[in-house]
Amino acid sequence: MGMEKKTIAWIAAVGIVAILVAVVYFVLDPEQSRLFPRCLFLSLTGYKCPGCGSQRMLHALLHGDVTAAWRQNALLLCSLPLLVVFAIAEVKQKSLPRLYDVVTSPITVTVIVILFVVWAIVRNIFGW
Repeated sequence: MGMEKKTIAWIAAVGIVAILVAVVYFVLDPEQSRLFPRCLFLSLTGYKCPGCGSQRMLHALLHGDVTAAWRQNALLLCSLPLLVVFAIAEVKQKSLPRLYDVVTSPITVTVIVILFVVWAIVRNIFGW
């Protein structure tokens, strides 16, 4: 299988998995279903991690409730466009090497880590 066919197969597989995950999160409410894991960090410490609420955020967003999605995890909601850019950079790293270099640079990674740490602190201080 040529490199281009492998890339297409990989993208198709990821797309199928993403659709299946979206269907599960659309149909099942993470707040009500035992299928979804609870946050181990929250369970052990009583503090929210940067990802807490992400499953409920996705469920709300898939139902078109942006306000509820914002309340569940505003950082992740705002990060969704960036996740798309990161995915494009990964898939197209040979044809878009500058984009790949920017999103994988130490500065970008450091900014993201700092943002997530600040989000974790702020959301626990203010109860978000």
